[in-house]
Amino acid sequence: MDYLERRRRIGHYFDRTAVQAWARLTSDAPVSGVRATVRAGRAKMRGMLVSWLGLDDRFADCSVLDAGCGTGLLAIDLARLGARVTAVDLSPNLVSLAHERLPQDIPFCRIDFRSGDMLDASLGEFDYLVAMDSLIHYAPEQVVSALAQWAPRIRWAMSFTFAPSSPLLKAMFYVGRLFPKSDRSPAIVPTAFRQLQELIAAEPALAGWTLTRRERVSKGFYTSEAIMLCSPSMTARMSEANKMPAEPVAPRLGSLT
Repeated sequence: MDYLERRRRIGHYFDRTAVQAWARLTSDAPVSGVRATVRAGRAKMRGMLVSWLGLDDRFADCSVLDAGCGTGLLAIDLARLGARVTAVDLSPNLVSLAHERLPQDIPFCRIDFRSGDMLDASLGEFDYLVAMDSLIHYAPEQVVSALAQWAPRIRWAMSFTFAPSSPLLKAMFYVGRLFPKSDRSPAIVPTAFRQLQELIAAEPALAGWTLTRRERVSKGFYTSEAIMLCSPSMTARMSEANKMPAEPVAPRLGSLT
């Protein structure tokens, strides 16, 4: 299935079928035990991704693209730390909800909520990109294609999550295919880190980008793995400051498997 068809199905699902479920999941409303673990996992992942950016006084007023913003929780966290956020999602209904939930302590100018394609070049250029659980519905080749399209417009770093391949996740994937099409959510695509490494290393548009962070979050029914890729400029900056050893994306790095 190509990117456009996949995008269409994902947009339809989150804008119609799943709106109420996501509205509840991303609020303080009581949820089932299963969804409570998903809520807790997402909260931990959100906090981790924000911490990776190291947002503080040195990074005040930096620009961030929140690709697949949903109801805006990550965008709000970033804005509270001084970032200027462009938050985009395929679902107009979720974006509308994000507008409604914007806390009063955050000026409207801090977050630009938009409905549309996260790959749209007209969104502009940014210091950072964060794509939390928005690429997990795409094949690894499509994920790397997205990174390649973003790379020329991202100054410092791109952080994204993927669904790590495991027997349980693969079993859930195949069971989901047994449901009628009308009842299916967009499948999460189990992806092996090694495969992502190889695809990223082979992508010319990502030449010079280095993998500096990788961490998995597992909370009950929520499992997601995050990666940070730093641009050549950021890698050089970190090397000079001797703050963080940058690890090449090349698949020869056995320590990262």
